[in-house]
Amino acid sequence: MTNATAIITDGKGHFVLDELTLGDPLENEVLVEVKASGVCHTDFDSMSWGRALVMGHEGAGVVLQCGPGVTHVGPGDRILLNWAIPCGDCFQCRAGAENICEQKPSVPRERFQYHGAGIETSFHLGTMATHTVVPKQAVVKIEVEIPFSSAAILGCGVMTGFGSVVNAAKVEKSSSVVVLGAGGVGLSVIQGAAYASAATIIVIDINPNRLELAKQFGATHTILADKEDQGLLRAAQQVRQLTGRGSDYAFECTAVPELGSAPLAMVRNGGCAVAVSGVERVVSVNMELFEWDKRYINPLYGQCRPFIDFPVLLALYQQGRLKLDEMVTCTYPLSGLGTAFTHMQQGLNAKGVLIP
Repeated sequence: MTNATAIITDGKGHFVLDELTLGDPLENEVLVEVKASGVCHTDFDSMSWGRALVMGHEGAGVVLQCGPGVTHVGPGDRILLNWAIPCGDCFQCRAGAENICEQKPSVPRERFQYHGAGIETSFHLGTMATHTVVPKQAVVKIEVEIPFSSAAILGCGVMTGFGSVVNAAKVEKSSSVVVLGAGGVGLSVIQGAAYASAATIIVIDINPNRLELAKQFGATHTILADKEDQGLLRAAQQVRQLTGRGSDYAFECTAVPELGSAPLAMVRNGGCAVAVSGVERVVSVNMELFEWDKRYINPLYGQCRPFIDFPVLLALYQQGRLKLDEMVTCTYPLSGLGTAFTHMQQGLNAKGVLIP
């Protein structure tokens, strides 16, 4: 048994920092000491999912103990965690679509004892804690020198943004790209576009400080948006002036439901619009935006294949081609989650990270 401190939400808008007890890892499970946990909008949303949870789904740490059947990592290994946990054997996994696995492995809630009862962990990880127990498929070994805070953000936001460019949209060399929103995911899209050798990377945001940050991550042009610009149609006119006909690709990274169709207004005829932020709301869409062979895709988690993609991202970081340290603009103790959420909502951070 392992005693842990964790952030628990009641699913009704509240959270507390409290103690729980973890059972030892069983077959194909790994006990992890969490060293860093990213903070994102999904974590904030999880407080309203209507059920109690150990919060957090972006994490990195150290393996403490392995159950039978775990051979790719061992005690003492530095690891990062992946929330779209692939079983490796279902229809989707066999087709290479591990991010939409149909039989995601998980650790039973009974292994996490809280006030005498089992409790779920967010995305089967629960990284906002000092310790967690996860399926072996959630664990990727870190083979390079990297701070835990930088490694943790790979597990969701960076993979989502970078993978949406490289794996899903397959951005072509010398193309033009528009990025809507320069938060952590947007900055990762920018880096993915730079990696893909896009010639023009136009970033649109309402926050001038984030636009300045976007330039450091590879933006070639920036547009300061107006909150009153419905659907960003005026910004789209500026994109057409810069590109001649509209961009080849446009990525929505704002998580603002009203901007769900905005990337369609940015792309040329035959262009590709990409929903990155995962808006999960009913929104109205002007179907004229789809005309002239435009495509609109909605990839999950950058079509992540964890044991293929994360070693690539870690290698790019080691080579100085992927900025991660620069994205972590503030760290907090577990007791500072409320402040981290406030800073996130005010747009003060590129990425905030909890350090248990």
